[in-house]
Amino acid sequence: MDTLWILPLMLIPVLLFTSSTFVFYFKKCFYVAWMMILATIAIPICILKSGGRDVENMRIIRFLVWHVKYLLGLRIDVSGLQNLPTEGPYVIISNHQSSLDVLGLMEILPDRCTSIAKKELVYAGTVGIVCWLGGIIFINRKKTDTAKSVMAGAARTMLDKQIRLWVFPEGTRNQKGDLLPFKKGAFHLAVQGQVPIIPVVFSSYSNFYLRKEKQFRSGTINLKILPKIETKGMTTDDISALSDKSYKIMRSAFMEISDITAHSNGPSSH
Repeated sequence: MDTLWILPLMLIPVLLFTSSTFVFYFKKCFYVAWMMILATIAIPICILKSGGRDVENMRIIRFLVWHVKYLLGLRIDVSGLQNLPTEGPYVIISNHQSSLDVLGLMEILPDRCTSIAKKELVYAGTVGIVCWLGGIIFINRKKTDTAKSVMAGAARTMLDKQIRLWVFPEGTRNQKGDLLPFKKGAFHLAVQGQVPIIPVVFSSYSNFYLRKEKQFRSGTINLKILPKIETKGMTTDDISALSDKSYKIMRSAFMEISDITAHSNGPSSH
């Protein structure tokens, strides 16, 4: 009887080599569990270092998460790093495909940078706690008035504390092979603060990660940092044009780098 538990363990390597569906669920479960463990390690370190909620805790989180891409068989190729300013506050905007975006975010996350996320994330166990400790600003997407007031407060915080904010303007995860229309919150934020926008584009994950088809192979994420878009002198009247301009630039880059990734990943095994 004592040896019965060994049989399922022996099956794992067999299934990893023979079943792409098993690989998909195994990697997904491992990713969630490992992030929970890393968050559990990060919580006491953040509290000891900063005494509580502080954007400086993102350095600790960044350091602890940096290696996770290798465990999932992913490589992140970054271009345009020179476009990331080292001084002053700004708003980073990027496309949003899945929870794997966190890995790219942590790859290039500048100092004193946190993000804006949906309110539900705060309830995600130890990950939610560490997000709160990292100064992540939570918004309720269903209550427009509340979201607007939170964004106005975020603009003040950004200027007062000289921090940078990372926003996903699509507003939800999207794996349709294109960018969804942008919501205006990030652009209001940048114009209110009169700070630049830094567009960041992740290539399509469809060459290695397909949720519906239950595929999660090894692969490469191309991450491109585009030149900053200035907002000085802009008013609320310019927000639609600013959003459209950002969308066109990012969509063009997405198509370009996703094509590169498709050629470099090619057909791949798990």
